[in-house]
Amino acid sequence: MKKFLKFYTDLFGVWVFLGFILAYFFPQVFIPLKSGMEAFFAFTMFGIGVVLNLEEITAILKAPHLIFLGVCAQYTIMPFLGFLLARIFNLVRDFGLGLILTGSAPGAMSSNVISYLAGADVAYSVSLTTVSTFLSPVLTPALTYFLAKFYFRVNFWTMFWGILKMVVIPLSLGIIVKMKFKKKIESFVAIFPAVSVTFIVFICALVAALNKEYLSQMNLFLLGVVLLHNLLGYSFGYGVGKIFHLSFKRRRTLSIEIGMQNAGLGVVLALKYFSEKAALPAALFVIVSVITSALLARYWRRV
Repeated sequence: MKKFLKFYTDLFGVWVFLGFILAYFFPQVFIPLKSGMEAFFAFTMFGIGVVLNLEEITAILKAPHLIFLGVCAQYTIMPFLGFLLARIFNLVRDFGLGLILTGSAPGAMSSNVISYLAGADVAYSVSLTTVSTFLSPVLTPALTYFLAKFYFRVNFWTMFWGILKMVVIPLSLGIIVKMKFKKKIESFVAIFPAVSVTFIVFICALVAALNKEYLSQMNLFLLGVVLLHNLLGYSFGYGVGKIFHLSFKRRRTLSIEIGMQNAGLGVVLALKYFSEKAALPAALFVIVSVITSALLARYWRRV
């Protein structure tokens, strides 16, 4: 059973892509999922809390300057790249906001798996993702407010409480459960990553279902901008690691951590507070980043 669950989880990108395609052709099946969207994401974060390796986080926190560097890079490079790309390519306001929102999200938990596959520093990856996630209720709405007010009116406090309820509280509860009942949950803990993958697939499929009319008219332009955002994130992340003389493994970690975003959160926030079209860049980013990161990990594993 564990092997099957691992196989299912490892094919995350495939399921997101298939879910996107199915939702495009059968939107009526997925649209009812909108009412459960926030619960799906909250349970995803709870599951992540349950499977976090707390020993790895404790070890890397002994070097706080590395965490500070990574979090600063996370919350400057991608948000401002999103803003600049939106302006340079003159994206319509929904897509511009969506790109900024994606860039302002914390690191993706899937980056931890990619770091492992790439031979990077997994403990550093887990720590950066966890710290950036706990900071997201403040930094994500603040950056979105500052960079996206040109496109939409952004309510900082509404988004702050939303992220707190959907991200920080469930993640904290998951960590508490892990600490209190570690031995009791060992036998079925492998199911949590698989359930989390399923819920993210549902969320991205919902975006495709809600945007069916626009997707049928869309060219590759938006996809290209999203891909550029992702690739520049990898490049700038690696560059920052090189400038600050990090080890080769930690440069890889920083590259992956910054290039991959918790775009699933971007999708949920866009649907909840803005518009269906604003969620499209984030949903595309999920698909793009899973594919590019897998290719990058495969390359680094070989060199």
